[in-house]
Amino acid sequence: MLTPNEALAKAKIILEEGGVIGFPTETVYGLAARIDIPSAIEKIFTTKERPFFDPLIVHVASIEQAKKVTAFWGPASQALAEAFWPGPLTMVLPRDPSVNAMITSGLESVGIRMPNHPLALELLQQVGVPLAAPSANKFGRTSPTSASHVRVEFKNENVFVVDGGDCEIGIESTVLLVRHRPEGVVLSILRRGHILKSDLARVLEEKGLAYEFIEQVDKRESPGHMKHHYMPPVPMVVCLDPSRSPESVLMEVNEKIGELPDEIESIKIIKPKAGIHSYEILKLSEDPLLATREFYGHLREVAARGKDCILFYREAHQTGERWESLFDRLNKAASLIV
Repeated sequence: MLTPNEALAKAKIILEEGGVIGFPTETVYGLAARIDIPSAIEKIFTTKERPFFDPLIVHVASIEQAKKVTAFWGPASQALAEAFWPGPLTMVLPRDPSVNAMITSGLESVGIRMPNHPLALELLQQVGVPLAAPSANKFGRTSPTSASHVRVEFKNENVFVVDGGDCEIGIESTVLLVRHRPEGVVLSILRRGHILKSDLARVLEEKGLAYEFIEQVDKRESPGHMKHHYMPPVPMVVCLDPSRSPESVLMEVNEKIGELPDEIESIKIIKPKAGIHSYEILKLSEDPLLATREFYGHLREVAARGKDCILFYREAHQTGERWESLFDRLNKAASLIV
């Protein structure tokens, strides 16, 4: 068992040699490579089996480092970074030409964040260059919130993992598109997360900055923008009516699941050929912060117990911004919503 310092030293060597490593953040574990080694960036995609149209987030150790990977860093970027970094906010900003287009999937924008985990920050500082890092799981599958999740996911690839314990937040960062305009800043939340729209608005208002939120229909600039993502190895069904019996839900699911395509946006949809006969209900805490922290880990545990299907009932109290961030993941992880 390596000490944290020994693990960081080994990870640094692997990264310098053009390899990828698993590392902890406060959101989920990431699969990281240096942004200045093109073959290493490519290795992220091949290891994850991730299509090249899905951009990567660049992780930085400081605001000064962030400024070097973006073509424009304005007052809103500064205010939000000072308020929420290190933390679970990714800002999508104009890409500096030095940033490899593979990272941004050819787009002229780049997602940047500073993770709030001591080992992640120490690794970034030791490496001295930003790290590109999506979540450390196979493309489209359930995100990892512990080192053991990463090791199981990439056991065939033998990925080295820096163990930083269980993730504190448990879902991926909020992704915010930031466009500076002469009349003020225009913002679009591309992916919901722990940092809420109300949190962002509060900071900008406190700084006296003019801003406008708009709904961005095309969310290609964000990771995890596909209709299906975070999926477990057995079908998960979200039921919107908590009064329905599991038997009636399964009857409807068996009628509908065969009609689903085998693949949606490069993500394979799990469809048991013999139908669905057994199930387990996924239960989460009533506190949305705790429920979010539990979600991916509980999903993996329930899936491993071998039932044909996972059921989740949406309850009446599960409303508000925090629950919506979790349901962004729950709904994408589901094969069906009934």
